[in-house]
Amino acid sequence: MPKESFFKNRIKSVGYALKGMFLLLRTESSIQIQFVIALVVTAFGFYFEISQTEWTIQLLAIGLVMGVEGINTAVEKICDYIQPNLDPKIGLIKDISAGAVMIVSIIASIVGLIIYVPKIF
Repeated sequence: MPKESFFKNRIKSVGYALKGMFLLLRTESSIQIQFVIALVVTAFGFYFEISQTEWTIQLLAIGLVMGVEGINTAVEKICDYIQPNLDPKIGLIKDISAGAVMIVSIIASIVGLIIYVPKIF
């Protein structure tokens, strides 16, 4: 069987990634909530006319939170597949993964406060 070209392989990879992104948005409530928050914060960005640097930092924060949440979801799905029953070790893995989301969410919230509190007050 001949090897696929690099270009065809990349197109397939992008297709799989888009499928995964839309699957996350359709099925995971935590991503849906974060997506709504991202839309609200983006609207604030336009309303308050934030700078190019602020846009960059805001978009990085949004991407980081949603990306880590996606990884957390994948870790949880793998854990559930490997061990569908309650297991303290699996619970620890899930807690650590959720903790990573909490860390980036707190930092992203602080970034939002740094950008918007001076503009609001």
